[in-house]
Amino acid sequence: MSVFEVPADGPVIDNALDVIGDAFGTGAETVVIPVERLDPAFFDLRTGIAGEMFQKFVNYRLRLVILGDVGAHVAASNAFRDLVRESNRGRHVWFVANRAELAARGT
Repeated sequence: MSVFEVPADGPVIDNALDVIGDAFGTGAETVVIPVERLDPAFFDLRTGIAGEMFQKFVNYRLRLVILGDVGAHVAASNAFRDLVRESNRGRHVWFVANRAELAARGT
């Protein structure tokens, strides 16, 4: 399975379609985005940013992996905790703490 990994350094990702376009250019099936590249509003589910991003990746049939520690966000929001738990049960969006956890999931 080919993986496109967004570098940890860089501006906040404000358009998922830019990342999707970059991933398609490489033939990737999975896109890894470090938590550092996400707008803090992504973690507030009331903004709809996370849901919109997830839907775009699903529509383009790309797996989205959020890489990094989201523990503080999980602790601060029951809704976000539930989102992480449910996402990690599926095949389309995963939250992983590190590359070892990602490798264990099979990418």
